[in-house]
Amino acid sequence: MAESMGETAGERPGETRCSEETIVRLERSIGALTTAANRHLEASLPWYRALPAQERSWISDVAHTGITSFARWCRGSDEPARLQSVVFGAAPTELTRSISLSQTLDLMRGVLEVVESRVGQIATPGDEPAFTETVLLFSREVAFAAAHVYARAYERRGAWDARLESLVVDALVRGDADEDVALRANALGWADTAPVLVAVGRSPGRADVEMDALRQAAARRRLACLLAVQGRTLIAVVGGPEARASVGALAEYFGEGPVVVGPVVPRLFAAGRSARAALSGLLAAPAWPGAPRIVDADDLLPERVLLGERPARAQLVERTFTPLQAAGGGLLETVEAYLASGRVLEAAARSLFVHANTVRYRLGRVAELVGLDPMTPREAHTLATGIALGRLAASEPRFRRSLHLER
Repeated sequence: MAESMGETAGERPGETRCSEETIVRLERSIGALTTAANRHLEASLPWYRALPAQERSWISDVAHTGITSFARWCRGSDEPARLQSVVFGAAPTELTRSISLSQTLDLMRGVLEVVESRVGQIATPGDEPAFTETVLLFSREVAFAAAHVYARAYERRGAWDARLESLVVDALVRGDADEDVALRANALGWADTAPVLVAVGRSPGRADVEMDALRQAAARRRLACLLAVQGRTLIAVVGGPEARASVGALAEYFGEGPVVVGPVVPRLFAAGRSARAALSGLLAAPAWPGAPRIVDADDLLPERVLLGERPARAQLVERTFTPLQAAGGGLLETVEAYLASGRVLEAAARSLFVHANTVRYRLGRVAELVGLDPMTPREAHTLATGIALGRLAASEPRFRRSLHLER
């Protein structure tokens, strides 16, 4: 049998060893074989029974076309290269989304098992070995054809998904999120996931490979993830309860330099605010050479202000100057005196005519109130910038109006 298979494999695809009478019997049995094949699939494949009626109808068409194509194969009418269009052309490409390649192979194997089980009824006496051998060869070619169909579908779907994903991310960055964007995001597998943040950094050298790895890392943490590369920047929209806590694990898939994390927002529609803050932070990050690898956009507010970003101005004033001024108790004046004295407690106390412990106490109150410790160099710089902006807003109506309009 192995010898015979070897000889047949070397023949041209159009040649056949089945007799004309066997082929005629096969052609007359196509309807009965299709019915039997559908029953066999129903009985032997649980996933087939669970499919919706539409998909089952498509598969029934594939089974019928497969048996018809086998009859043509026996006559030498179908070339191997044509099987992918002949056999699988009966079903739309959406079928590759409904069932896997492995399931498709199980499907065709089940159909051909039915054909092979009726060798005694179809083949003429003495023609049984040749008929069985032809079934085996045909099943091999169908398997190759199915693999090719799925490979092409995967390539097309991958290219389309990448373009769609890029469009969705671009719309979110520009603040154009609407119902259409939400539907497109859902088509890419984004569920109603919250909260959401945007992380940006330099694109890695092998962007496609690292982006696939980033998606897998996000999936392992049960995070939704949308990615796009714009110029040299990789933008990641991440959603899920552990989104902020997981950024550290995802940062390794970005290129060199800081990964800037935008503020957490409640839903995908609001991701534009997080994205714009993160992108602004990435531009401003070189002004802070000591910035950590993973840095919040809000921690780069002083540098973003230097870029002329008005929302950053308003946010920094509201975070520093406004609460300090409203609190009273000399907190604002104490911070200013401390910063003006070169962050020396005793010098600040002398300028305020109070004890150094009073200055220390008030600075502690400032840290509790605004979340920034004046005794820490970086946070003192943030406070100094915010207070200066607040003073400008208090003295210049046009500046104050510009801040108000950007809120």
